[in-house]
Amino acid sequence: MAWNEPGKDDKDPWKNKGGNNQGPPDLDDLLKDLGNKFGGIFGGKPSGGSGKSFSSIGISLVLIIAILVYAFSGFYTVKEAEKGIVLRFGQYTGMVDPGLRWKWTFMERVIPIDIQTTRDLPASGFMLTQDENVVRVEMQIQYRVVDPRSYVFSVTNADDSLSQALDSALRYVVGHSRMDDILTSGREQVRQDVWAELNKIIEPYNLGLIVVDVNFKDARPPEEVKDAFDDAIAAQEDEVRYLREAQAYARGIEPRARGRVKRMEQEALAYKQQTVLDAEGEVARFEKLLPEYQAAPDVTRKRLYLSTMETVYSNTSKVMVDVEGGNNMIYLPLDKIMEQQSGTQRILPKSAPNVRSSSTNNTTSSAPAMSGRSDRFNNGRN
Repeated sequence: MAWNEPGKDDKDPWKNKGGNNQGPPDLDDLLKDLGNKFGGIFGGKPSGGSGKSFSSIGISLVLIIAILVYAFSGFYTVKEAEKGIVLRFGQYTGMVDPGLRWKWTFMERVIPIDIQTTRDLPASGFMLTQDENVVRVEMQIQYRVVDPRSYVFSVTNADDSLSQALDSALRYVVGHSRMDDILTSGREQVRQDVWAELNKIIEPYNLGLIVVDVNFKDARPPEEVKDAFDDAIAAQEDEVRYLREAQAYARGIEPRARGRVKRMEQEALAYKQQTVLDAEGEVARFEKLLPEYQAAPDVTRKRLYLSTMETVYSNTSKVMVDVEGGNNMIYLPLDKIMEQQSGTQRILPKSAPNVRSSSTNNTTSSAPAMSGRSDRFNNGRN
């Protein structure tokens, strides 16, 4: 049942026991009572009148706490790879090194700048070449901050300015290059030209940046003509490959040809020296024979004849002997006789002495005829 239900006893909680209706407490009175209680806690006495305040000790504690909070709020840390730019009321006052630092809160501001990390910046797009072809080029640069003050204050946004400068340099270099060079053999030259042109553009702006490297990632024609360009590039690669194979073949053939020429030259020199030495030997032998021939012509002539016939007969296996005073000619098959003698020796080793003796006798019997023939021949020549 509610306390203020009609027809019941009045049970208003704001009435005192005397029956007086005081109403709800005033909010101002509650705040004043709370202030008096705090003042008693800090050792002061409550004051009368329209307003009450904290004691002097309470105010000092509040001030000390506020000062401590302000002091601790001024500490900050600059990382090892960074440098801090200090601004006092928005004006540049200097730079701080890495470590734990302190600043005046609400008066100073510190902007940390990373000066060691290498950053990447891509650039790409369809561009018109010198020979009026369209090519899509993708390039990426790597850069680093070297001057934090210039990086922050020289331009509004140094990274955006570098991006625009890269796009301008890339389009300028591609516009002054042929498409075949960009797609094939001239990529390195294009990369170096873009690097040089980019440094030339950003130098007057003093961006506080340094370009570490420029990477030429990709260059390709539009998709509509990509197949035709792929065929052209394949043909150029085949040409280069054929040239290299021809050069390798030439490098392999030329040394062998030079070797054969050298060998032929050495053989010719050897033949020349041999011929000269043989001729000199013949001359020396003739010079030694000439005095002997002049001293005894007959004897020397006969000796030369016998030496010559010995040389001739040693190279033949058949001898024809002419018998004096007859029309018959004796044929001596020396090769057959020697084969028969060797075969007889193999079959009948015990009878070998008899065979030798017979052959010796036959040879001896025929010797006078041969010697007589030689004498007649010599006499006829004499």
